Amino acid sequence: MSSQEPSKVSGQFHSVKGTAVETIGDLTGMQSWSQSGKEEHVKGEGEYNAGQAKGYAEGVADRVTGYKDSVVGAVTGDKAQQASGNVKNEKGQTQQEINKPA
Repeated sequence: MSSQEPSKVSGQFHSVKGTAVETIGDLTGMQSWSQSGKEEHVKGEGEYNAGQAKGYAEGVADRVTGYKDSVVGAVTGDKAQQASGNVKNEKGQTQQEINKPA
């Protein structure tokens, strides 16, 4: 795997691919395939979990920023800022729900 940002999609791919390689190794008796598949599965699960945590944290940040903008907009009478803050807050809430740990 690369040194890029963690990704749920890439993590899921490597997890499934690792499981498939491990299964082929187990069925054929090829220990090296079993081991490399197991390792890829574990790395994929780790990347998936890291991507999930990153998404959840981004949701928290959006909610906080959105709430602040909404309140400032309400206090100053800036309806556009208030509406924009509400949208960002809701986006953050959705992002948190999608990335909620199991």
